[in-house]
Amino acid sequence: MKVLVVDDEKDIKVLFEQRFRKEMRNGEIELSFAFSGEEALNFLHNHDQEAVLILSDINMPGMSGLELLRRIKEEHHVPPPVVMMITAYGDADNYKTAMSLGADDFLTKPVDFVSLKEKLKAIS
Repeated sequence: MKVLVVDDEKDIKVLFEQRFRKEMRNGEIELSFAFSGEEALNFLHNHDQEAVLILSDINMPGMSGLELLRRIKEEHHVPPPVVMMITAYGDADNYKTAMSLGADDFLTKPVDFVSLKEKLKAIS
């Protein structure tokens, strides 16, 4: 499964690589990273939208995760990627907006990796 993680905090890359080390070694998951909404859209355009799952932070400078979500749902239909939003703020407004824009799930930071791995198994 190809996963694109979008977050403006660069240390998220090390965290995800540590938590998915076994799955990456076994070829079960391939992680790619983008550190802005714009970088994520460029990745999707340049890689023929090969990401099956996109995990995106909501609060980022420049293009927010919610704007990224809207653009992904408008521009990338086949195959439609699963998009899970991640935020440090589990407020109802962000949740409602993300779901109305087509988010498939909503996670809060710090990410519960046990729960996330279970969700990934359900998708694949």
